[in-house]
Amino acid sequence: MTVDYEDALDYSSHWMDWIQKNEFPTPEQAHKIIEESTSNFAEYYNRNWLEYRKSVTESGDWAAVEWGGSGAVFKDVMGREYLDFLGGYGMMDLGWSHPEVVNTVRAQLERSPMPSQELLDPLRGVLARLLASITPGDLKYSWFGASGTEANEAAMKIAKLYTGKSAFIVGVKAFHGKTMGSLSLMGKSDYRTPMGQMYSGQVYHVPFGDADAVEKQLEICEKVGIGVAAVMFEPIQGESGAIVPPDDFWPRIRAATKKYGVLLIADEVQTGLGRTGKLWGVEHWNVVPDILTVAKSLGGGVMPISAVTTTEEIFHPMMYPNPFMHTTTTGGGALACSAAISAIHVTLREKIWEQAAEKGDYLMPKLQNFVVQYPNIFERVTGKGLLIGMHFKNPEIGYKVAAELFKRGVLVAGTLTSAQTIRIEPPLVVTYPQIDALLDRLGDVLKEISRSL
Repeated sequence: MTVDYEDALDYSSHWMDWIQKNEFPTPEQAHKIIEESTSNFAEYYNRNWLEYRKSVTESGDWAAVEWGGSGAVFKDVMGREYLDFLGGYGMMDLGWSHPEVVNTVRAQLERSPMPSQELLDPLRGVLARLLASITPGDLKYSWFGASGTEANEAAMKIAKLYTGKSAFIVGVKAFHGKTMGSLSLMGKSDYRTPMGQMYSGQVYHVPFGDADAVEKQLEICEKVGIGVAAVMFEPIQGESGAIVPPDDFWPRIRAATKKYGVLLIADEVQTGLGRTGKLWGVEHWNVVPDILTVAKSLGGGVMPISAVTTTEEIFHPMMYPNPFMHTTTTGGGALACSAAISAIHVTLREKIWEQAAEKGDYLMPKLQNFVVQYPNIFERVTGKGLLIGMHFKNPEIGYKVAAELFKRGVLVAGTLTSAQTIRIEPPLVVTYPQIDALLDRLGDVLKEISRSL
């Protein structure tokens, strides 16, 4: 059977030309791209994506078709500007298209985009050494993937290999990823229930922030002979709405895991590299985990990359007797590692975490004032640094806030399953005038909604 690929060749050629252009499309071209994008998403990617993201399209012309950006500002295909207070759910800590990260990746692209997988590719070693130098305590060895869920899957395997045990203790409303192992640890039914049978090892969910519950579950597992490989939490829960645990939570679970000989995993996929006002979220409580995972902002908002970092002792079963115990062909490729090396350099040089702390301290009290001013709209505001959750009375109000802000040129978003909590998670390089613009426009939105209630 002869297959004619001419249509695919023509279509890919057309888009390769567009990718290489620096200028914005003409209005006529932009409208064609908008129509084409909506059709492609509906017919070939995910039709309900369009419906679910409708809060950003109410401003007309399917304004959600993005085209480019810089810092905390991006433009849609029509050339209209928006303030980004979502930051790619934590991926854009350094902003859109950070020039140093882009230039580093471009230089590596021209030299060698991907390694042979057989010889030594230097950047993988460089990045591993950098992570050893900036992570807490004596964390030393790293493994690289492309996404947060891959890092968490690797962390689970490392914990099982080292301890010889299979059970995990995790948080209710936790979000650790959507591949099957990570999904088994997730604390939300929305994604677990439709998939049926999860990880066959025991997984115990306890309320996040409840150290008593963690201690009791560890005690019960020991009494009944259930081997717990690890306790795993996000330092601050991101997907559930920037939930900060009590100050005694992390120190107590660190002490409890040591008491029972269980590993402690910190999922820093979203909190790592400055987002919460410290380089690592666990540093708010001076806790050193046994295993730490990071992704999202590790690639500088330019390339996808994730890492799991642990001690030499715990990593030993990943090296001996079989160094190929857990591998991926593309994870830790040269382009991704070059982006991460550059992103770490910029983060350290600019002390990005200090910027997050200072800007969070500036923004949070003003949001708290809105809570007092509009008790019929807000439940509360939570978070640390620039990982902030605005919790509303119901999802309809949250949706209205997101939609009205986008009409006013500000991008925010709810959690993946509800608009009741809207996250404010801008690039950490956001400016104070941009923060003031958010507050002014949010104030207008809240006045409008309050009048309609």
